[in-house]
Amino acid sequence: MDPQSIQKRRWIILGVLTLSLLVVVLDNTILNVALKTIADPRQGLGATQGQLEWSINSYTLVFAGLLFTFGVLGDRFGRRRVLVAGMVVFGLGSLASAYAQSPDQLIWARALMGLGGAAVMPQTLSIITNVFEPAERGRAIGIWAGAVGLAVAIGPVTGGLLLAHFWWGSVFLINVPIVVVSIALMAVLVPESRNPAPGGLDPLGVLLSVIGLVGLSYGIIQGGDRSDWLHPAVLGPIAGGVAMLALFAWHEARTPDPAFDVKLFRDPRLAAAVAAIALCFFAAAGVFFFSGFYLQSVRDMSALESGAMMLPFAVAQLAFSPLSAGFVRRFGAKAVCTAGLLLVAAALFGFHEVDADTSLWFVGAVFFVQGAGMANVMPPVTESVMSALPREKAGAGSAINNTARQVATAMGVAVLGSIVGSSYRDRMHDHLAALPAGAREAAGQSITGAHAVADRLGAAGRGLVGPADGAFVHGMHLAALISAVVAFAGALVVLKWLPGRPKPAPAAAERPAEVTADV
Repeated sequence: MDPQSIQKRRWIILGVLTLSLLVVVLDNTILNVALKTIADPRQGLGATQGQLEWSINSYTLVFAGLLFTFGVLGDRFGRRRVLVAGMVVFGLGSLASAYAQSPDQLIWARALMGLGGAAVMPQTLSIITNVFEPAERGRAIGIWAGAVGLAVAIGPVTGGLLLAHFWWGSVFLINVPIVVVSIALMAVLVPESRNPAPGGLDPLGVLLSVIGLVGLSYGIIQGGDRSDWLHPAVLGPIAGGVAMLALFAWHEARTPDPAFDVKLFRDPRLAAAVAAIALCFFAAAGVFFFSGFYLQSVRDMSALESGAMMLPFAVAQLAFSPLSAGFVRRFGAKAVCTAGLLLVAAALFGFHEVDADTSLWFVGAVFFVQGAGMANVMPPVTESVMSALPREKAGAGSAINNTARQVATAMGVAVLGSIVGSSYRDRMHDHLAALPAGAREAAGQSITGAHAVADRLGAAGRGLVGPADGAFVHGMHLAALISAVVAFAGALVVLKWLPGRPKPAPAAAERPAEVTADV
């Protein structure tokens, strides 16, 4: 495919890449609305809250741990080739997830999906960086980032529609036809490209990062499950995970071919942008995790109704993501990102004011503000990361961007989900004494378990619903307040270190590089 043909098809190529990105991101948000069903022992797998957190984090941790490696593999062996291979693995993982027979099988199948997603995500942004000229790249990345936000929003609606008509596995099976169509379009339309001087591989670095992240997440989730953060089974994994991550950082600073080049963070523009991504998604992850339980359990909404509540977020993403590049040109990345993070912080604080009787119009308005805020954070900071690096390092830049997002999401679900769970169990303790042992354990684990026990007990269980809802809402308030503080901290980081208005561009245009003929 010659460069002139590529330029003519660049927007079609963007559409194909966006489709592959959409299915990868869509999967996690579809899962959020299906969590209650998967937790149900009759309709789903009877998963505990800890197992539900792992069904999310097994995906995100494998995804995050391998993103940088697959960015390098794409640079070395061809980005389209690795992209297609990743889509195949993602499709197989989706099939395995759909037909999982136990929570453990689902967790492992989700990890396989994370492996495929890690191969897909960095290639999409790398190819965009190589196909589009600098003058159009910001707009293209804005559309790419908008697709992420759109997937976050339409996932729950899609999941709700599927759960209204099919079994819980359909939320994974829906991925398969999209994967098949995407692969066919990639083979015809997407050009092959690679870095003429790719870096080497770093298997030790990958291993250390995965062990460290899994250990840290395991300890955090155990702390929430046990409501005892000083237990050896909690402190041991957390300390071991932190130690492994410290060893990983030490190794990466000294190896000639790092899996995650920590030296790139010497550029304050890149470091501040990555920090903004991480803090924004850490803060948002917990909200997306607990909002499904709030809407379906506390407010007694169906999965479809719960998913529809995310539409204001989708509308805000669609409205503001394409405009963010123009805002950056006019006001500078610093001003736009700071305003976006302040909107996210305000929305998250709004969840602190939501209780069992709050108007759903208010809840929808909070989702809209959050969507508008994130729409004005992700495109500018993504462009800041990519423009801080030379074009031949597009794979590394994409991997840094997405590693920060996925690690932050995993840590957000682990930390904030554990806070909600721990707070719930503490406040429910005194309300469970009169229940039989089995019912006491189920009702004490999660709000889903409490509602299931109340249904089984009939009239005798009605008194359990109010305390369970109140305990969950209290935990949600605590997590929302912490999330708002984290998002506000992100705004301070951006205000301090992200560059302001861009300087006028030089007259000479950058030529597209690296794109090679199809092979």
